[in-house]
Amino acid sequence: MMGAAAELDAAGITEAALRRDYAHSRALHARHGRTYYLATRVLPAGRRPAVHALYGFARWVDDMVDEPEAGQTAEHTAALLDGVERDLEAALSGGRAQAPPVRALADTARRYAIPAEYFTAFMRSMRLDLTVTGYADYAELSDYTYGSAAVIGLQVLPVLGTVVPRSEAEPHAAALGTAFQLTNFLRDLAEDLDRGRVYLPADVLAHHGVDRELLLRCRRTRLQDTRVRRALAEVAAFNRAVYREAEPGCAMLSAVARPCVETALRLYRGILDEIEQAEYDVWSRRHRVARSHRARTAVPALGRALMARAFGT
Repeated sequence: MMGAAAELDAAGITEAALRRDYAHSRALHARHGRTYYLATRVLPAGRRPAVHALYGFARWVDDMVDEPEAGQTAEHTAALLDGVERDLEAALSGGRAQAPPVRALADTARRYAIPAEYFTAFMRSMRLDLTVTGYADYAELSDYTYGSAAVIGLQVLPVLGTVVPRSEAEPHAAALGTAFQLTNFLRDLAEDLDRGRVYLPADVLAHHGVDRELLLRCRRTRLQDTRVRRALAEVAAFNRAVYREAEPGCAMLSAVARPCVETALRLYRGILDEIEQAEYDVWSRRHRVARSHRARTAVPALGRALMARAFGT
């Protein structure tokens, strides 16, 4: 596999300090986003650093919120986010940022003309995690997922390139980011409860007789409850509908980028398959796509990507 230096060469990133910033983001992406990272390997080398910068920044900020140091208060985390926003604003305005993930992100934003408002929306959703512990319905949840997930799809779209006007592909890119996030919400329900949060609509849960106390009992005992299973099945059905909304966007991408997104979609939807096959037991284990299935999905995609590159599409 091509290393970080070769990818940076292919992207035309030559300045030594900036190359270190991108390498830092690449490491963040590889460590925290294994499914996304594997899919990125299918992209042409010159486009990979930008995707690493976007996902690396997102993981870095998300970890500030979700993995605070021992004894760190919400006020302290809010102050850290304040610092990130000041750094980001300076960098996007042409100044020098302090943090490597911000410097790589700002360079990518300039290279691909990614609107600053996408990053503002992302930071707003990260702040919601400091105070909001639940969502009444899908409308409330979609306000959060727009910033936490949909804008990630919108950020990546200029890097991938399209064969249609970008505005035509944008709703599908946003939907795919949301679909990935909804799968995360199902898979990580137990872990999110440990952080005091529930990312499933309260009205859907209540319709099946589920409240936070019942979820906490399932978490504590690692045993499924019929009511919870029915509620999660309803959310999973909604999640599948969002994947269907996203899927037509794959054909709208440039041919060299299409296999990457198709791989990510299949792998992430595979996590949802695993959850369903386990009858929505998200308590006794964390669901992930088997390594053998990842290989079976990624290898054909790599072949399609190489063909697309060979024919210059």
